[in-house]
Amino acid sequence: MMIRTFGTGSVCALLLSQGSKYATCRAAHLHNGSFDVAIVGGGIVGLASARELILRHPNLTFTLLEKENELALHQTGHNSGVIHSGIYYTPGSLKAKLCVRGAMLTYQYCQKKGVPYKKCGKLIVAVEREEIPRLKALYERGQVNNVPDLRLIDAKAIREKEPYCRGIMALDSPNTGIVDWRIVALTYGKDFQEAGGTVITDFEASDIKVAAESPAGSAEGLKYPIIIKSSQGKEVRCRFVLTCGGLYSDRLSEISGCGSEPRIVPFRGDYLVLKPEKNYLVKGNIYPVPNPRFPFLGFHFTPRMDGSIWLGPNAVLAFKREGYSLFDFDTQDFVNAISYRGLQRLVMKNIVYGMGEIYRGVFTSAQVKNLQKFIPELSTSDVLRGPSGVRALALDAEGNLVDDFVFDGGKGELGSRILHIRNAPSPAASSSMAIAEMIADELEKRFQL
Repeated sequence: MMIRTFGTGSVCALLLSQGSKYATCRAAHLHNGSFDVAIVGGGIVGLASARELILRHPNLTFTLLEKENELALHQTGHNSGVIHSGIYYTPGSLKAKLCVRGAMLTYQYCQKKGVPYKKCGKLIVAVEREEIPRLKALYERGQVNNVPDLRLIDAKAIREKEPYCRGIMALDSPNTGIVDWRIVALTYGKDFQEAGGTVITDFEASDIKVAAESPAGSAEGLKYPIIIKSSQGKEVRCRFVLTCGGLYSDRLSEISGCGSEPRIVPFRGDYLVLKPEKNYLVKGNIYPVPNPRFPFLGFHFTPRMDGSIWLGPNAVLAFKREGYSLFDFDTQDFVNAISYRGLQRLVMKNIVYGMGEIYRGVFTSAQVKNLQKFIPELSTSDVLRGPSGVRALALDAEGNLVDDFVFDGGKGELGSRILHIRNAPSPAASSSMAIAEMIADELEKRFQL
């Protein structure tokens, strides 16, 4: 178990390498291993929630527990880096409201903290006439969701914004941007620590239970009745627990006695990267018109803060929950996924699409062929294989994607003191500050903080 400010070496070096003002590292204090609130999970949702809670309740003690030796290494550190504006989501839905507010708060926060970002915009491009009604419906949806400055543009205007892109109509979203979400998450962590919070890394929560009794001569069991034990046998006591486990949210819920659903199934997305000499082909984000039958947004062109251009991703079942390469394999994760009736039903409903994704993941030329619909000048020789990410998809037993937020607690004394975020669906990074507000509200209501 390690107590850190965010890693006394590499993470601070990462922040310093960005030339930022927020890279000061300082010692943390453990409060004798007992806290009012423990947050389990050091991804962007956990960090944003920890920050929001401690700023609201500066007189309480907080700790954040992370199983890795650094923060924000998994979904947060392996995503596309897009700040989504809220176009895609059902009007009036929680996802729509949180994304629009989250994007606004993100821009304000980055501006205040000096976190680099770019409002490079996004075009959602129709290349077939049959896509135009869906594109117009997206425009109307975005208008209802109060996404700022949306407009439909024709082929000539597409070329003015993206000279190498071809399409017959596009939805222009200038409020879409890019940022390094790991830098944002680490800055949330710095705020948390500067407000007095404690970050403990190398702490993989393996058990959460109510203390059977207080140690002799101590009132700890009465004041801090919840024990969180790590896989290495270390313990932290607290009054209340919030878990934001991402790819392990279902397992964290189960160890505290909650049900097994929704189940997390990991899907890996593999990106291509444009060769640097071909970066001139893309200026901003270029996305296809999404097909409502499938849960992903399709292959897209995404500029990065480091100047590179990512193309993709595909979406295939990952054989390990944190498996970022084709050959990463974990027996428990694999058996857990393929034996689940929900995944079996999802596969049967999307068998043709799934086989296509696997094919495109193996053959670069197949991915490039899809991308050429938008930028005809692109060729297979212009791209390299790039990084991968793993997305936590929450499924129910009928094979339906759980596309909304799921809170869980359980029963009895433990259930009255724990809140699990079992699903924080995409775009959780873009919505992170708004999600944190919602989670803090829920915690205050449940636990009377």
